Amino acid sequence: MLSRPRRNRKTEAIRRLVRETELKPSHLIYPFFTLNGTGREEPISSLPGISRLSTDLILKEIEICLKNGLNAFVLFPAVEERLKDNVASYSYADDNFYLHQIRNIKERFPEACLMSDVAMDPYSSDGHDGLVIDGEIVNDPTLPILSRMAVAQAQAGIDIVGPSDMMDGRVEAIRNALDDSGYEKVSIMSYTAKYASAYYGPFREALESAPKSGDKKSYQMDPANKWEALREAELDALEGADMLMVKPALCYLDIIHILKEHSELPIAAYNVSGEYAMLKAAAANGWLNYELAMPEMLLSIRRAGADVILSYFAKEYAIWHSSTR
Repeated sequence: MLSRPRRNRKTEAIRRLVRETELKPSHLIYPFFTLNGTGREEPISSLPGISRLSTDLILKEIEICLKNGLNAFVLFPAVEERLKDNVASYSYADDNFYLHQIRNIKERFPEACLMSDVAMDPYSSDGHDGLVIDGEIVNDPTLPILSRMAVAQAQAGIDIVGPSDMMDGRVEAIRNALDDSGYEKVSIMSYTAKYASAYYGPFREALESAPKSGDKKSYQMDPANKWEALREAELDALEGADMLMVKPALCYLDIIHILKEHSELPIAAYNVSGEYAMLKAAAANGWLNYELAMPEMLLSIRRAGADVILSYFAKEYAIWHSSTR
């Protein structure tokens, strides 16, 4: 045999030499569920190892992450029910703790990259990503709310806004609002192909943000559809998105791949809460080797074409990666 592929696998040094895909902590974004107050930590039962944290504890976590090469973070606010209303007015209120957290984190760690969440559901008494009128999630009246929310986050110092709502036209509306307010340097990472998935359960528990009625299938994408993602990607790019996200990741590796093949923009993937919970549960039961399976899972997302991976594994991966260098 003249061709023996095993020759390129015979030692770790050679395997490293010809390795096609590399995953570094700098490719990852680590999510935080944020709480108002100080000294507060509330473990999330369906996300082992993940807690809702107040700003002082988040600052300690970010310091650890930065030391291990992880420098990008996304913040999701756990808002008290009493602060919610049907128009999400707390999302841009002057006393919004989330906006104060952004300021505090950027003041303490200006080198950290902070991404926000732009959607109504954390602040909405209806629990939907868009405005609900007479039982219908309406599109166009939602856009000014999202735009005002994004501008408030930009004023607080956010680096990247992340519209996760899946309303039509929201990227253009947000881009125009940011530019008109003097925040043309703030990036938009659009949740371009966000599917109506069963894997969001732990996230909704973490934020207590599940819809009060109905579901999100009229605005999130049908899991059966692939090519529709290209239409969404084309629209988001034309409307001014800087990066495109696929959510979830594992069941949608094909979507990550086709967006990478057809778009010139960086592609992000959200390794969601249910995917994290599955692996944690399997490892806790002794069914999988966590230290082997966790990097393999993230590597598969990267190999599919993701330039950026948002994952609850990010901190553990960064520490693991540092220890193997």
